[in-house]
Amino acid sequence: MFHIGHLNILRKSKEMCENLIVGVSTDELTYDEKGKLPTINYEQRSQIVEAIKYVDQVVPQEILNKYIAWEKYKFDVIFHGDDFKGTDMYNEVEIQLKKVGVDVIYFPYTKDVSSTIIKGKILTKSK
Repeated sequence: MFHIGHLNILRKSKEMCENLIVGVSTDELTYDEKGKLPTINYEQRSQIVEAIKYVDQVVPQEILNKYIAWEKYKFDVIFHGDDFKGTDMYNEVEIQLKKVGVDVIYFPYTKDVSSTIIKGKILTKSK
C-alpha cells in the first residue's frame, strides 16, 4: 500500500541521484513473501509509481536479492527505509554490495505511517 512514507523515500532518493530506478514487487514475489496477492496488480502499481515525478524508471522486482538486481542494473547506490537496517537480510546485502562499490543509504521511517497502520484504520472504520 503506497503512502506518504514511500513518497518521502522517493523524494529523498531523487535528491541524491541523477537517475532513480524503482523496483516494484511483482505479484508473484508478493505472494511468495506474504502468502497473498496484492489488491492492486503489478501493472497498475507500476503505472502509479511511474507517474511520480521523482521516478525515472520502474523495473519489476522479481526477487529480494539486491545483489542480483545490481548485476542487472549496475546502480551505485541503493536507498531503503531504515526499518530494514540491521536485519539479517540487509546486513548481508550491505556486505555484498560494498564489495562492488555500492552504498546503502537508509532513510528514517516516517512517523505514524505504515501500510499496517493504514490497513488497521480501514478495518476499524469498516466495522
